[in-house]
Amino acid sequence: MAPQTASTSLKGRNVLITGASMGIGKAIAIAYAAEGANLALLARSTDKLEAVAKEVRDTASSHGHKITVTVQTADVRESSSIKEAVSTAALHLSIDVGIGHSFDILINNAGLALSAPSPFWQQSIEDIATMTQTNLFGFMAVAHAMLNEGGMANAKRGTIVNVTSTTGLEVPPFPGEAVYHASKAFQEAFGNVLRNETVGTNIRILTLRPGVVQTHFHEQRVGYDQGQYDGFMDGIEALVAEDVAKAAVWMVQSEERVSIRAVDVIPSSQRTLQVFDREWERRNKSV
Repeated sequence: MAPQTASTSLKGRNVLITGASMGIGKAIAIAYAAEGANLALLARSTDKLEAVAKEVRDTASSHGHKITVTVQTADVRESSSIKEAVSTAALHLSIDVGIGHSFDILINNAGLALSAPSPFWQQSIEDIATMTQTNLFGFMAVAHAMLNEGGMANAKRGTIVNVTSTTGLEVPPFPGEAVYHASKAFQEAFGNVLRNETVGTNIRILTLRPGVVQTHFHEQRVGYDQGQYDGFMDGIEALVAEDVAKAAVWMVQSEERVSIRAVDVIPSSQRTLQVFDREWERRNKSV
């Protein structure tokens, strides 16, 4: 007889998503809303978050769900505002963390890449600081707040999904990636150790690694140089954010006794970070 475990449904689950105003974060929010999850959306832009909140409510309604959605404006680089945002979100979602309840899921997604294709020494120290403060400190600050203010450590239960990157495991062949690559390798290491440190609890630490995704993120990465962006994407039929969101839904729906510890979601043309099949799109184009 299989052991009893928590429900695998996302309906009624309380989920906090960082970087929720666009791209992968927004797509995950919409996908979770379609499953009936209650959502706390966190990012720096209130206007963008409000627009996403309307979209996720509409999505939930179209799937027959009535969900609670709260918008929290905060910068992950500011730990005090992250703590306050998590506490406020818990209150809005009626999570009484004081009696052992907690958020069910954290999607630790906020991150950025700047200054490519300039090599490390030609990048501004300000851009380097922004990347490291966001991708390292901010990444940890969100997990810290979720374990404390979000109640997971007290409840000894919950799922943290760290959205990292395939670049955390393979050295990128393109220039300007030293800081971003190092930060993603750091995220991998942090998640692995946090998984060990939460032994004795039912807290799951999962890792979702997107490959090349066609979003604003890669545009930002090359400084919105359209020529560089088009050249990077040429022929590979990159993922769209919704592809990653489907994986983010699937990997948390396993029974609590099962951890989908890490998932790589990449375009089939991305054989490795060193080798792309740039004939993919032409070869598979619908006639």
